[in-house]
Amino acid sequence: MGLTMTTVLYDGNCALCRQSRRLIAALDWCERIEFLDIHDWAATQARYPALDFETAMGQMHADPGDGRLLGGFEGARRLLHDLPLVWPLWLIFHLPGMNRLGEQVYRFVARRRYQINRLLGAQTCAQTCHTPER
Repeated sequence: MGLTMTTVLYDGNCALCRQSRRLIAALDWCERIEFLDIHDWAATQARYPALDFETAMGQMHADPGDGRLLGGFEGARRLLHDLPLVWPLWLIFHLPGMNRLGEQVYRFVARRRYQINRLLGAQTCAQTCHTPER
């Protein structure tokens, strides 16, 4: 029986997200993570028909292999489980209070990722790149 793959849905128009993807891929020694750019909407909808674009743009999602989509901090934390080198961080993210704190920090960064890209000098797609206001 093969290992279950985790699928990560990410914003391929976001430099911060693309850099995170490269880092995760480098740490994925067991090759258990695959990536799906949400801007390939036909492929995204074919696999996750209940997901709408606005929700997908709001945060990263991880499918741990059973079709469930875990979003935001919960998805990021689940992703760490598949990366042996960062298991200590995965454990820290399960300490009491981390759900609330982690979700707040995650939402702060996710909502402002295009502004962060611009501050870091990364090119952005000015007219089409936006995140939902939540």
